[in-house]
Amino acid sequence: MPTKTDSTSQTRNTVYVAVFAAMIAAMGLLPPITLGIIPVPITLQTLGVMLAGALLGPWRGALASLVVVVLSLAGLPLLSGGRGGLGVLFGPTGGYLVGWIFGSLVIGALFKYWVLRNENKGVRFVSGLISVLLGGVLVIYLFGVPWTAATTGLGLGTSMLGSLGFLPGDVFKAVVTTLVALTVHRSYRGLMG
Repeated sequence: MPTKTDSTSQTRNTVYVAVFAAMIAAMGLLPPITLGIIPVPITLQTLGVMLAGALLGPWRGALASLVVVVLSLAGLPLLSGGRGGLGVLFGPTGGYLVGWIFGSLVIGALFKYWVLRNENKGVRFVSGLISVLLGGVLVIYLFGVPWTAATTGLGLGTSMLGSLGFLPGDVFKAVVTTLVALTVHRSYRGLMG
């Protein structure tokens, strides 16, 4: 029989996931920036994905990203530029969307089991940045780059070269995520659960 504490915990988890899913969706309101090399825009939504993993942990962070992806595939215009629908999955950005889920999972796991266990502030920042770069850049690109190549007919090398245009912005987002996450975790230790 569930206790009041279990019910409160489930409610809190649901609220956290919903708030971060809404934040990821809201970041899609900013207009996308197209590179011209590949048909995948630069958006602010990956910042929300990174923050979800770093602040909520692996499962809740991944669930927040999954909620946005599923609602977008169901037709809600939650992606940058007001995009949504099943066609998005089969287009050049589909792999990046799948990568969001696994990226926030990896960031959350690394933050929970590695970053937040470090006592030294400098080590904590460096390990946090590495964690966000691994999950928020490497993992997302591992899904997105080949998917873009496969759906557009571009060579894998061209798709990889085109994705380098995302790198400066993604590194900046990783730094912002690390700073925000470490500040929040220092102030509110119970967020990861």
